Amino acid sequence: MAYKITDACISCGACAPECPVDAISEGDAIYVIDADTCIDCGACAGVCPVDAPQAE
Repeated sequence: MAYKITDACISCGACAPECPVDAISEGDAIYVIDADTCIDCGACAGVCPVDAPQAE
């Protein structure tokens, strides 16, 4: 199961450098995770100050 970034995202960018497979990118309003690339490691969730990345 891939992670998904919720609307709680404040676009701080803390999650993107933590992703070992570069699945996170800046979207129009919030950061987004490419579900096909995500390996469900949870590294993004561990650094997010607002708990926006959630396992689907």
